[in-house]
Amino acid sequence: MLVIDFSRKLQEGILESVQLLQFGAQNTNYNRLAKNARNSTYRKRTFTSIELFAGAGGLALGLEKAGFRSIGLVEFDKAAANTLKTNRPEWKVLNDDIANISLLDLERNFNITKRKLDLLSGGAPCQSFSYAGKRLGLEDARGTLFYHYAVFLQKLQPKAFLFENVRGLISHDHGRTYETIHAIFKAEGYDTKTKILNAWDYGVPQKRERLIMLGVRSDLVGKLNIDFPDPHEYKPVLRDILANVPSSAGVQYSKYKRKIFELVPPGGYWRHIPENIAREYMKSCWYMGGGRTGILRRLSMDEPSLTVLTSPSQKQTDRCHPLEARPLTVRENARCQCFPDEWEFCGSVGQQYRQVGNAVPVQFAYEIAKKIYEGLEATI
Repeated sequence: MLVIDFSRKLQEGILESVQLLQFGAQNTNYNRLAKNARNSTYRKRTFTSIELFAGAGGLALGLEKAGFRSIGLVEFDKAAANTLKTNRPEWKVLNDDIANISLLDLERNFNITKRKLDLLSGGAPCQSFSYAGKRLGLEDARGTLFYHYAVFLQKLQPKAFLFENVRGLISHDHGRTYETIHAIFKAEGYDTKTKILNAWDYGVPQKRERLIMLGVRSDLVGKLNIDFPDPHEYKPVLRDILANVPSSAGVQYSKYKRKIFELVPPGGYWRHIPENIAREYMKSCWYMGGGRTGILRRLSMDEPSLTVLTSPSQKQTDRCHPLEARPLTVRENARCQCFPDEWEFCGSVGQQYRQVGNAVPVQFAYEIAKKIYEGLEATI
């Protein structure tokens, strides 16, 4: 009966993330149902998007699910670019330095005229800007990866943009980096809104805070309205997604570290084991200030994952499996990031962990993209 009801909701195009997470983790049809949900086409039309710094495709998958058609993805890392090409052969993936691509005739390269692109998306790493707070124009960002994001914006003038980054960008370099970014977007003719969102509020079984900036081209202000998504009532935990996970590559702890983790209860960390053992393991970290809650940290099935990282076993940022004395596998981390089980990650084990850890959670991306889609659809 549950399967029939689930399929009906799926066909109606109103499947929500929590149902998928809860049902999928406990059902052998997880892959089939997740794939159907991703491929559901209940939207009236598709909108075009170009994504920069695309990584392994978390943001691109969310956009796809919301109804966007990618006409180009730029990614410098070869393993991540191969992941995109392997899973979506039809996508135009440019595996090159964005500094090279931004110099090209973008209209000809992506076969779209200026002001016709619906959405530019991506999250450029943002270093401190040499001239931050001085001219507050595009030249302030020269020499940084964000500069090339801004060049794409300048050359193509899309109707809207989605820029995501770490929440620390707000305070980075005493706020001057964010101030410069905001000023550049304004100078290029965009009205923006910014908010810190936690992926856990939007159907993702993970605490992951991100800065989300949405921009609308100035001539469309008042016509194209894009809002941030509303938080979900239910917030999933690891119990919802860590059942029946396909086997995959994963690193292991040393025998010494595994023995210590066997002493840590689910949801616990170094304070929950004998002091002499903790002191020996932590060495100089024992004398550091702060709670050091990331050391010997074990996840709990009744809580969300902590932020999925690019390396699974760093001493000060442990993420031990709730029930076994080991890190999460690549596939388990991918579940925390809401990737479908059939999404294949290319490269070495370390490269796969890094791709998953750097990704935007698929469901989180979808919730944001859905609001952008709705705004664009209302302007037709």
